[in-house]
Amino acid sequence: RPLTQEEIAHRRELAKRRHAEKLAASQGKELSEKPSSENSPELTGQGDSMTSKAVKQEADHKEYFIAFARVFSGVVKRGQKIFVLGPKYDPAESLHKLSSQCPATDDLPAVPHMTCCTLENLYLLMGRELEDLEEVPAGNVLGIGGLQDFVLKSATLSTSPACPPFTPLNFEATPIVRVAVEPKHPSDMPQLVRGMKLLNQADPCVQVLIQETGEHVLVTAGEVHLQRCLDDLKERFAKVQISVSAPIIPFRETITRPPKVDMVNEEIGKQQKVAVIHQTKEDQNKIPEGIQVDSDGLVTINTPNKQATLSVRAMPLPEEVTRLLEDNSDLIRTMEQLNTSLNEDKKTHEINQKTLDRIKEFKQKLEKSLHGRKWRNAVDQIWSFGPRKCGPNILLHNFGGYKRSVWQCLGNSVKEVGKYRDFDNSIVSGFQLATLSGPMCEEPLMGVCFTVEKWEISKAGDTLSNSRQNSGELDATEHQQKEDNTLASSCTAESPSANEYQDRNQSGTDSPEKMSKHKGESVLADCYGPFSGQLIATMKEACRYALQAKPQRLMAAMYTCEIMATAEVLGRVYAVLSKREGRVLQEEMKEGTDVFIIKAVLPVAESFGFADEIRKRTSGLASPQLVFSHWEV
Repeated sequence: RPLTQEEIAHRRELAKRRHAEKLAASQGKELSEKPSSENSPELTGQGDSMTSKAVKQEADHKEYFIAFARVFSGVVKRGQKIFVLGPKYDPAESLHKLSSQCPATDDLPAVPHMTCCTLENLYLLMGRELEDLEEVPAGNVLGIGGLQDFVLKSATLSTSPACPPFTPLNFEATPIVRVAVEPKHPSDMPQLVRGMKLLNQADPCVQVLIQETGEHVLVTAGEVHLQRCLDDLKERFAKVQISVSAPIIPFRETITRPPKVDMVNEEIGKQQKVAVIHQTKEDQNKIPEGIQVDSDGLVTINTPNKQATLSVRAMPLPEEVTRLLEDNSDLIRTMEQLNTSLNEDKKTHEINQKTLDRIKEFKQKLEKSLHGRKWRNAVDQIWSFGPRKCGPNILLHNFGGYKRSVWQCLGNSVKEVGKYRDFDNSIVSGFQLATLSGPMCEEPLMGVCFTVEKWEISKAGDTLSNSRQNSGELDATEHQQKEDNTLASSCTAESPSANEYQDRNQSGTDSPEKMSKHKGESVLADCYGPFSGQLIATMKEACRYALQAKPQRLMAAMYTCEIMATAEVLGRVYAVLSKREGRVLQEEMKEGTDVFIIKAVLPVAESFGFADEIRKRTSGLASPQLVFSHWEV
């Protein structure tokens, strides 16, 4: 039954009385402790210092990193010595130094991506609480304390160094939005660097970079993730005031096929030939002297010393080929490492048969995707991928006397490649630089194929390649002659025939004037710099002009947007999507409810504030989820 007014008043009086008694008791306790503290000031000071030290230690160790793990086999025990294997750990490399039954001790030889540690604490995860455990059997999920100095993001714990590591965690959300971070006070930079290291360790999806300009950059999955990372950095890890730049959205540069119809869907034919001729003349006027561009987009350019000529053409890659290159970037990187070790004649362990099978399968998929007359034999002519030798762009060679390709690791390549062997790395380096920053806005290229149609080196260029060797031999000969002259002059007082021997020695060799003349000629030949450097710069410029000879486009990063909304707010959801350049792909109703599931694509550049706006417009009845999907022209 409900309480009456009298019972409520009685309980209020009892509560007031208990509160007054508690206050009186606490005041009496303080009064009784005061005289003793006045009589012993040293003890009080010591107690205060101990209390402040304890508070300080508690503040310093307020938060701990606890590894989230699962036991796959055996029993994990507290205090156990164990190997920590990183994601890049190779057991084949470590077994050359260790045996498979070697215990985990601190005096082991250094092995890449492997350390030893002691499991300090084992926890049972019970919601917000942690229960201490002595041991955990197989199949259980547990928390492990004390691994923050050994594990960056993920690792494999094992009692045997022969254990292969598990693959790193794979996240559906790809980091795409980046900001530059700096402290408001420059003296706080060490705390910011330490805080970013802790953030990188705590969040498996974030990426922390230091650019060439010295900027500290955070790469996150989206707007909400970015805000969460910044809050953690300010309040938990760095605990300093920071300045954040505007979000940096990446783009990609590409080319497309020339259009067959104009803006009003009229076929581009003879009636527009005059306009095309005038446009071509205007474009030719923008190209510097010494560079030839034909009507088909073939760019011919000479090196500054006129000793080499390059002809390069750019073509767009089919979408399925670009997607295939993106999906197999790790395999392409492995191929590049294998080819590098083969070219340098390094003794490496035998290539895994499974890796060879994957490379052969990748080659077959490329041959299937690159079909048509203009792509005939293109797969066998692939020279390199880019940028960073594993990107979605291709460099082909289509000139005689050269047979090198990226498929050397399959064992069907020819090592002797003729006179271009000394400088082919310069051509590849120029291609890598061109694909790393395009001509429109210095963004990486995507889906572009460059073909080297002609590469001619004159006889002077051939002799130029050996000029550095000749100059080195001349320096050695001159140095040896100086030593002989010094030795002869020191022996003059001892032997009267020493001068005759010196004269005969000088008459048998070239004079220093002739040697300096040879060196002067080599310096004149290299007045534009090393020939390899000239080839790098020339190849980069040729790729840029070949790209500008085709219709250029920017590719924007796109989110896949999944929205759950009721039927009443569908119109408002579509209005917000169209306002932000979104495009609806699919709409379906969930059975048994009035909820619609809408799938759309949205540019990353237009996504900031999208979630807040759609919730405001729909009064919270629509909730979007954004995941990076692809690049789109």
